[in-house]
Amino acid sequence: MEISIYKNTFSPTDAIENFLDFYYSSKMCYLAGDLLSKGLTPNQISDAVLNAMKAVSSSGNDVREHFMLVFSQRNNEMFKDCKLSKMGYALVLLNADVEVSLVGKWQIKVLEKFLD
Repeated sequence: MEISIYKNTFSPTDAIENFLDFYYSSKMCYLAGDLLSKGLTPNQISDAVLNAMKAVSSSGNDVREHFMLVFSQRNNEMFKDCKLSKMGYALVLLNADVEVSLVGKWQIKVLEKFLD
């Protein structure tokens, strides 16, 4: 069943998908763009996000539960950004360039906790 309002067509499936997008987004409290202030370059962030998304996808999980493309503003410039869940943020840091001190330290800290 579809309902037509103001020349737009809505289906129950669309409503469910919109609700799920809103629900997942409410659990995403990190922005990939914030890693710029931690020493990562835009290209390093993009590569890490892409690899993190591939990890989620290849493990059979739903990418949209952990990653949502958004626009952010910094220094009066708009740029593409990515909202991240806690898992998404962790995966981005696991896939980021270890030449950045924050990334290497974070990876060591995570593994120390895991191996204890």
